[in-house]
Amino acid sequence: MNPRALRRPVAVVLPLSTALALTTVVGSADAAAPTRHRPEGARVVSTATLPDIPLAQFSNRLLPGTVRDDRGVDLGGIGSDLYPAGRRGEFWTVTDRGPNGQIEIGKEKRRTFPVPGFNPAIVKIRATGGRIEVLRAIPLTTSNGSPVTGLPNQAGRDEAPYNFDASQPLTYNPNGLDTEGIVQDRDGSFWLVDEYGPSLVHVSARGRVLERHVPKGLKLTGAGYPVIESLPSVFLKRKINRGFEGLALLPGGDLVLGLQSPLLNPGKEAGEESRATRLLRFSPRKGKVTAEYVYRFDPVGVVEPGQKKTSELKISALVALGGDRLLVQERTDKSARLHEVRLRPGNDILGSRWESAAKPSVEELPDPAAAGVPVLPKRLVVDMNTVKGVPGKIEGVALEGSKTLVLLNDNDFGMTDGPSAFDAKGRLVDSNIETTLVRVRLPHAVR
Repeated sequence: MNPRALRRPVAVVLPLSTALALTTVVGSADAAAPTRHRPEGARVVSTATLPDIPLAQFSNRLLPGTVRDDRGVDLGGIGSDLYPAGRRGEFWTVTDRGPNGQIEIGKEKRRTFPVPGFNPAIVKIRATGGRIEVLRAIPLTTSNGSPVTGLPNQAGRDEAPYNFDASQPLTYNPNGLDTEGIVQDRDGSFWLVDEYGPSLVHVSARGRVLERHVPKGLKLTGAGYPVIESLPSVFLKRKINRGFEGLALLPGGDLVLGLQSPLLNPGKEAGEESRATRLLRFSPRKGKVTAEYVYRFDPVGVVEPGQKKTSELKISALVALGGDRLLVQERTDKSARLHEVRLRPGNDILGSRWESAAKPSVEELPDPAAAGVPVLPKRLVVDMNTVKGVPGKIEGVALEGSKTLVLLNDNDFGMTDGPSAFDAKGRLVDSNIETTLVRVRLPHAVR
């Protein structure tokens, strides 16, 4: 990474004219009429894919000089979340921390960042004629306009970062964000959630981080923006790479944050086998958490038939339906199901014995509800295993009208794990998994 490049960029917004120059059609077949399927019940009614956009070209238009070599990686990872952008058919998305993988060196698995200068960005998209168009892009920056980067924050808490072949360590960055969920507030600013802290991040309409809310006791120092310890300390027990991933904006203005996987509470064994994860309700007006809820996954073999590892269960998306109602997406990398829940006061565990101090912990209990934990009741809305044409690893979910779900996958920038992810010249061996947006028509309204 070029340290001079990190000091001089000024955040800019990628205009429509530039974006359209980037989004070249990849072929007449790709620009053809949307794919259609007609199975029973819910069905896919349209499909669109993101054309190849070189990552260096995309990044350097936003923050000049940040990416010197993209190693053949194209823009991807924008499927971390999906939020309506106002005009019908347009959506805000957000990238995660960028291309990353794992390589085993001896008995150590090392986290690689082949394009360490990549900076997370908010990306506005529209699906037209079978392709996804980039309409606008906004880089995330610190208070002085420097890139936040996607690099880990703290040694000893986050995975150590390495270069593309895991041969050289990289420097930690307290500004770094692994952004996932996104919503846009009424004033035009954005709220994001992050997996590192885990944290809730308030961002201006132009991408500058206004404040980052983290668990009490995190002690993150050196960041180029305000860091506020306002979240419950028990969230320090988040599993690595499984921090906050879902985010919803309720009609009254409160935010709901979804923890991707169960806390390692009190330790790893309990967290890996648990099906109980947590949601937080945060009031931007009060600047604090106002409620906490326990959400219990279905058995992993129900979510993904044949899968036996409970630790594969994740929450990746929350969608506000109105009032105190939410859609909650629970998934593995291959399957997904959407449930409806209601956030009732009687299910709030904030300040109760179940928040952190209970023995056994919520995560240790084989059946938390049977032990008296007020687990959120839920109702299945749709099982994506029954819908032909839905890609794997869906992380972005939005609702269009009352009966159409819009889904966006995370293609991991076309990366795979292991030493074969790059060829002998250090260029990406692409997985050929595309960023794909699909619309699914439901048989019944959910609003």
